[in-house]
Amino acid sequence: MAKPTVTQAVILAGGQGSRLRPYTDDRPKPMIEIPGTGVPIIGHQLQWLAEEGVTDVVISCGYLADVLQDWLKTADLPVNVTTVVETEPLGRGGGLKFAAASLPRHNEAWYATNGDIWTRFPLHDMADFHTARDAHATLALARPRLPWGTVDVDQFGNILDFIESPPSPYLINAGVYVFSSDFAAMLPDLGDHERSTFPRLAREHRLSGYELPQGVYWRAIDTAKDLSEAAKELASARAAAEADSDA
Repeated sequence: MAKPTVTQAVILAGGQGSRLRPYTDDRPKPMIEIPGTGVPIIGHQLQWLAEEGVTDVVISCGYLADVLQDWLKTADLPVNVTTVVETEPLGRGGGLKFAAASLPRHNEAWYATNGDIWTRFPLHDMADFHTARDAHATLALARPRLPWGTVDVDQFGNILDFIESPPSPYLINAGVYVFSSDFAAMLPDLGDHERSTFPRLAREHRLSGYELPQGVYWRAIDTAKDLSEAAKELASARAAAEADSDA
């Protein structure tokens, strides 16, 4: 395997996760366990980052930061972890900038991910895509499945088919990023970079979008339903893997 081009990352883990209550009454959202794994979301993220060649991670904490920090003290971590705590909300852009200041190598590119994303895909491929386009920022783009079934209708109003939970026709921001070494200086000290930095980079053609490969698992854990769906998908994947091994 080629030497990884990006070896440091930021995880944004400060949100309150109000839509996941009561799970988040006593812990931040990234500390919620995926049922059946015994590991919180952030534990899966750290393992994935380590598998992709990341050696150093800065976790930006906020809501119930001590719960996450206490877990880190006892967990068998696959990477070096530093935590920073926002004493007052800085916004997404300000939070990224605050955390990036603690990265060990300021002259190198870095990954970032939201603390509620559960996924697996080759990050090094995304980093290569980012480098080839000379971008300051590259966003992973997902095409999630719609939570509803859809109806296929012809031009005469005849129903042709029912399609259960089809992929969305639209790409969305998947909450995983590659940033150049210069990107942190472009972020606001306070506020949302998606309303300032990203639009400016798009006008300059220095913002890229990397569509996740077909079949890649991706889910944002925003609600209790997302949590139960993730558990079902995990159980299904394990059953399929066991069936393949027995074949």
